[in-house]
Amino acid sequence: MRAVITLSIVGLLLTACGVNPPLPTTLVNECSLPRPQVCTMEYAPVCAHLIAGGRLEYSSPCNACADDAVASYLGGSCPTKG
Repeated sequence: MRAVITLSIVGLLLTACGVNPPLPTTLVNECSLPRPQVCTMEYAPVCAHLIAGGRLEYSSPCNACADDAVASYLGGSCPTKG
């Protein structure tokens, strides 16, 4: 009985060690309070959805959420109209 429990626990631990896939860029990320005051100089573009409507591209999620006009953002550049 003890061996079965031990093997079950080991099996659960091994399956939990798998690599997590990257989050899809279609996942909407809400900006939370408090808003960031200082951001690092990283470049990971996001397409921000403005509270008043419309979209604007920012260099990073931190820079997008530091702007009070932004409600949420999607990873990646904003689609261009073509």
